[in-house]
Amino acid sequence: MSALRPQPRPYSGIHWRTPITMVVLLVILIGGTWWGWNSLTSSSEQNCVEQKLPNNRLVPKQIVVNVYNGGAKAGTAQRTAEELRKRGFNVRKVANEPSGDKTEVVAVRGAAADSPEVRLVMGQLNQKPETIGDNRGDHTVDLVVGVKYNRLNTKGVPSIAVPADSLVCLPSIRPTQPIPSGENPN
Repeated sequence: MSALRPQPRPYSGIHWRTPITMVVLLVILIGGTWWGWNSLTSSSEQNCVEQKLPNNRLVPKQIVVNVYNGGAKAGTAQRTAEELRKRGFNVRKVANEPSGDKTEVVAVRGAAADSPEVRLVMGQLNQKPETIGDNRGDHTVDLVVGVKYNRLNTKGVPSIAVPADSLVCLPSIRPTQPIPSGENPN
């Protein structure tokens, strides 16, 4: 006679390992995406170099300007940017106003409304601008040309005095790289 052996019970438990693993991987994916997006879009980092200025004067070649069209005729921002380049400013971006807001005449945005780089850009204008300090860490300046903007002052301010022995935070300026011969720039 054969011995009676107990029959194994059917396993009715839920397999928790797979759902838990999926939830952990999903949390890692969402966290990585959030961190990457914040790293990409964050401009509050300090991207400037504190330095003393020779002769205590801030000149256009030390400033990075973004020129935005905030409602002016098409091409106005490009023409303004070209004129600023002729005066020695480093123009980084020329585009429509990123927020889509319309500006009546002209607006100048920078780290502080009274910072030297903002005052030097304001010295190029023949209209009174709206000045906005937004505590940006890179110390670039945004010039937004608006609906009633005419043109730059024909004789802009060549430099701005800064207090003696003071440190000014200037954006790091990347020189344009020449295209090696034989390479297509497009």
